[in-house]
Amino acid sequence: MPHEDTECRKGSAPNIRDPATRELSVVVPSYNEEDRLPLMMDEALDYLEKRQKRDPSFTYEVIVVNDGSKDQTAKVAKEYCKKYGSDKVRVISLEKNRGKGGAVRTGVFSSRGKKILMADADGATKFADIEKVEEGLNNLRPWPKEMAISCGSRAHLEKDSIAKRSYFRTLLMYGFHFLVWFLCVKEIRDTQCGFKLLTREAALQTFSNLHIERWAFDVELLYIAQRLKIPIAEVAVNWTEIEGSKLVPFWSWLQMGRDLLFIRLRYMTGAWKLEAKKCN
Repeated sequence: MPHEDTECRKGSAPNIRDPATRELSVVVPSYNEEDRLPLMMDEALDYLEKRQKRDPSFTYEVIVVNDGSKDQTAKVAKEYCKKYGSDKVRVISLEKNRGKGGAVRTGVFSSRGKKILMADADGATKFADIEKVEEGLNNLRPWPKEMAISCGSRAHLEKDSIAKRSYFRTLLMYGFHFLVWFLCVKEIRDTQCGFKLLTREAALQTFSNLHIERWAFDVELLYIAQRLKIPIAEVAVNWTEIEGSKLVPFWSWLQMGRDLLFIRLRYMTGAWKLEAKKCN
């Protein structure tokens, strides 16, 4: 069961079904990230604080979801809660590791923002690029039923990344991309970049229907969005590979390939159904 650390919480736990009370929520899934999390948090909070000083009407929160970490991730995150206040930085801890998708969903369901940004704890994407995905979101207006998604993308960096990868890892990457395109999502070139911005209503409808909790959750998220006819933008962002990835090349790709088959087959057979969710 998820629990929000008491020193980082005031009042009852927020719920995504309630009306938004912040402009932006940033959800940061974190599993054994005591070393990488500080760099990401420093960069993100520096940007957000400066933006708030320029525009006092801009309000935000950063939600760190500690995904059953065995290191000091929770302790590191709570230091930011103490420094910036529990209204700006919140820490939610899961007793057991759920996977990245499960951690992101937990944070999304407790978000207060009109817009919700998923951002990885490694800080691989330059945080200021939120302005690029915001522009991508705004370019989709008018949003049908207040729903839209803007995805950060590394597709423009593919040639450089191939030059640095082994032949085996390149083969796995192309195989995964083909399965994503063939089985699930045809319009987005980079489904796995962890920098995605959603309107509150889009987050409610997609994450409420989400089943996959590990690495392939992004694909199901976008598959659901396409099925619900939610407009999606793909926007190039600055990205740097950071050491310490939890992705184990062969086994993680194998698990993701299996999950892609599950997504397609279970929706096709009606085992998984899409249901519209209502706000309070």
